[in-house]
Amino acid sequence: MKKIAIVTATAFAMLVLPANAKHKDRGVKDELTKTECGACHMPFQPRFLPAISWTTMMSDLANHFGEDASLDEESRLKIQAYLVENARKKEFKKVKDGVQPLRITEIRWFVREHRGEVSKRAMEKAGTMSNCAACHSGAERGQYDDD
Repeated sequence: MKKIAIVTATAFAMLVLPANAKHKDRGVKDELTKTECGACHMPFQPRFLPAISWTTMMSDLANHFGEDASLDEESRLKIQAYLVENARKKEFKKVKDGVQPLRITEIRWFVREHRGEVSKRAMEKAGTMSNCAACHSGAERGQYDDD
């Protein structure tokens, strides 16, 4: 009887654990980043952009995509440090004029995944391509599997 229980538990773990591992929470972990960035939009996971992009973005918050997102210097430096530490490890290879992107929505894989009919439906539902949570309920946890 004990062997059956062990075999059953092992089989269950083999079936369930890989599925759960796929849905690991990969969202923003830093509370200050969640609070400050999340005040205006979903706080994006740092892994989407390389460190140079985050550094560039955080150095000019007074002109943050047409908005003034200025922070006190201590908060700005803490958020920048978190973003840079957790950034995409490599810079993008194919970039215009050697400049790394600042908008996640302009990255090639993003554009490829959201082209055509998907883009049309997303814009109707979300209003903007940066409103990931409108179509992906797990976006804040870094899960973008289609719902």
